[in-house]
Amino acid sequence: MMSEAVFYDTLRQGLWVAFMIAAPILTVALVVGLAIGLFQALTSVQEMTLTFVPKLAAIAGVFWITMAFMTETLVSFFQKTLIPLVAGG
Repeated sequence: MMSEAVFYDTLRQGLWVAFMIAAPILTVALVVGLAIGLFQALTSVQEMTLTFVPKLAAIAGVFWITMAFMTETLVSFFQKTLIPLVAGG
C-alpha cells in the first residue's frame, strides 16, 4: 500500500512533468495570440480566421520541434517514478 507522502510526491512530480510538457506550446500560443491581438487592434481588422490559423500553425510547429523533449520527459517520468511504484519498489 502506498503512503500518503509517496502519493502526494508522485502527484507533485506528475503535475510538474505536465507543466514542463505544456509550457512551450502554451507560451507560443500566448505570444502569437498577443501579437495578433495587437495587430488587430492597430489595424481595426476583426477577422476570426486571422487569430485561429497563425496560432494553430505556431502551435503545430512548436509541437513538432519539442516532440522529442516531450517524449523523453514522459518516458523518464514513467521509468524512474511510476513503473517502480507499480512493480512494488
